[in-house]
Amino acid sequence: MSYPDSVRYLYSLGNELKAGAKWGLERMQILLDALGNPEQGGRFVHVAGTNGKGSTCAMIASMLKSAGLHTGLYTSPHLIEPTERIQVDGVPVTPEEFARAFQVVHQAAEQMDGHPSYFETVTAMALLVFGARCEIGVMEVGLGGRLDATNVIEPELCVIAPVAYDHEAFLGNTIESIASEKAGIIKRGAPVVMAQQTPAAEAVIAKRAQEMGARLIRTEDARISDVSVTPYGSSFTIDGLKYECGLAGRHQIENAKSAILACRELGMAQDAIREGLRKVHWAGRLEFISREPAFVLDGAHNPAAAGALAQYIREFWAERPVWLVYGAMRDKAIEEVTAQLFPLAERLIVTAADFPRALRPEAIVEMAPHKNATVAGTVGAAIRLAEEAPRDAIVFFTGSLFVVGEARALLAGKMGVHEEAARPAIR
Repeated sequence: MSYPDSVRYLYSLGNELKAGAKWGLERMQILLDALGNPEQGGRFVHVAGTNGKGSTCAMIASMLKSAGLHTGLYTSPHLIEPTERIQVDGVPVTPEEFARAFQVVHQAAEQMDGHPSYFETVTAMALLVFGARCEIGVMEVGLGGRLDATNVIEPELCVIAPVAYDHEAFLGNTIESIASEKAGIIKRGAPVVMAQQTPAAEAVIAKRAQEMGARLIRTEDARISDVSVTPYGSSFTIDGLKYECGLAGRHQIENAKSAILACRELGMAQDAIREGLRKVHWAGRLEFISREPAFVLDGAHNPAAAGALAQYIREFWAERPVWLVYGAMRDKAIEEVTAQLFPLAERLIVTAADFPRALRPEAIVEMAPHKNATVAGTVGAAIRLAEEAPRDAIVFFTGSLFVVGEARALLAGKMGVHEEAARPAIR
């Protein structure tokens, strides 16, 4: 089967967010048994959480690669192409390798009573690729943790990134219930690195770790000092050692602490940890892709992520004209997100990604009025409006990774994506 055919088939399967989706690990385990259990015997780091888990995964994978290990990285969703979800040594698999892995999994799946979902299928594909090519794999949970398709692995180490409200319809509407689902990835005897949490989330995670005999490593116990933050990254000292983080935003320091402690626990050399953190790149998260005006992509889609973006804007760009290109999915806490972001925007362009769950721009404007708002029916139309921004403006595309991915694909075709060259001078 060709790459385009495999992608079309995957999209036809739907995902775990559709009505009536079947939750559980039984189908995933049957599929892996049919594939010869490629996950068994592999080394894995498993990362759950609400915000920052993708960035944390990218940091850990970059550190492991710098240590000389052939490293797999499995994340979701993708921004442009599904191949982005399965990376080896920082490079997405080729369309040909993606199609080959799909064919193997699809043949096994056809013998089952009901084809696995999109996410289950691609998770199995990643495990096949990592089993063949990698010494260690970094696996990001797709949704929740306890019943997530990635929870079939036996990791050497787990990481719980910050837990906040998101996907309440599936994970419960309290922090305790959400944290309980995330903590479901904790395995007996495997150490757990826990990012700073609310007291409610921390209590749930700590209790689960104790029940599983898993040593709990808290990032809040790491002694951090000499913190310096710029619009494009940060530097800080932990336990007397200096680090530089290549990802923008003060919130990335907490993710970096988790990654550093995880790789220390795995026995990685400090030089490799430092190099990996300095070189890390994570597309669509405060990613600069053009200048004059500056275009920045950030997939903030829930209240906690919106708060981090709002802090970043206030900290570094309050003196510039701020334009916001915003679109969201129907199932998100839109009023809470827009309450934090819209007041910072001199000009607002509301749009919708080409995706079934996208909320109509008109509905967003009705929910969250803005004195200078314009509706753009497509992301392409939003880009054309954003190009009218003053040369000294900074334009943030945000609200959804689907909006960010679509914008990135369109803008990459127009101007190329080179983040260093796109960064405006700091006033």
